[in-house]
Amino acid sequence: MKSKNYHIAVIGGDGTGPEVTREAVKVLNATSKKYGFKMEFNEYDFGGNRYLKTGEILPDNAITELQKHDAILLGAIGHPDVKPGILEKGILLRLRFELDQYINLRPVKLYPGVECPLKNKGPQDIDYVVVRENTGDLYTGAGGFSMKGTPHEIAMQTSVYSRFQVDRCLKYAFELARQRKRKTLALCGKTNVLTYVYDLWERAFHEMGEKYYPDVKREYYHVDATCMWMVKNPEWFDVIVTGNMFGDIITDLGAITQGGMGIAAGGNINPEGVSMFEPIGGSAPKYTGKGVINPLAAICAGMMMLSELGEKEAANAIEKAVMDITANKLKSLAAGKMGYSTSQVGDMVAEKV
Repeated sequence: MKSKNYHIAVIGGDGTGPEVTREAVKVLNATSKKYGFKMEFNEYDFGGNRYLKTGEILPDNAITELQKHDAILLGAIGHPDVKPGILEKGILLRLRFELDQYINLRPVKLYPGVECPLKNKGPQDIDYVVVRENTGDLYTGAGGFSMKGTPHEIAMQTSVYSRFQVDRCLKYAFELARQRKRKTLALCGKTNVLTYVYDLWERAFHEMGEKYYPDVKREYYHVDATCMWMVKNPEWFDVIVTGNMFGDIITDLGAITQGGMGIAAGGNINPEGVSMFEPIGGSAPKYTGKGVINPLAAICAGMMMLSELGEKEAANAIEKAVMDITANKLKSLAAGKMGYSTSQVGDMVAEKV
């Protein structure tokens, strides 16, 4: 049997991004050797430093170049000397839109040994997935200013969704829910106020469920109730599907319940194209170069990437290694308080795999 060879683009990005992606690559290399596939990594310097030097956010050929790869591993985007929004829109949103990464996948899973801020909740209570639609909603840029800078200034930003966008996101979420033990999919919306956009979502949700997924239990929660139950009864959830804006908010809430940004990873997925995986936390510039940042979120992003590429057994091995280290080694997930350096944590996961 011919050995599989995956071509992975690595965008270390800003701040501590290159430090954590280095550890993720270390673990991926160790895993690929054990499980009989090859990984070739190509590094790209897209981020704040490049922008400050050249004035260029993404070169013209960036999208074409990235499309030649099987997946993208991203560290972090965000530089203290660059105005907020420039890099985020120019790199993150542009890649998501132009590579049509229409699913943002966010597992919310509490690992053993990780401190949870929710009273009396353990790993048995927090294990669900949020499927966030990733290309529509308020993020499309529809809107603008009128009379800007005057006392009568008007700012407008419009939530836009097509039935096509909603349907393909729901299909992904239903398929995912069908693969899980509880086979339950919850739509998170706001049908009592956003009576156009979430009317569309709710109709599509029930039509698709009744016609194609009768084996998947359907639930509905307003977004404010979702936030409440994510804190009070996270064990209620299995798979949650929602729009871009609500998904952006509830996934950060979910990340805190699973131990914070040091462990949370996410994927921007195009099931038919090139997907991008990243730790949820930012670039954390104050820790840059100190070797104290937690790399587990980036390592878990690599784990998600392997799973999406079809290397499920290898992905499971990384998760087991991470769980062993959170349970038995780390004092804390916080930067500088782990009891180990960034590279030592990467070494431990690689060795455990």
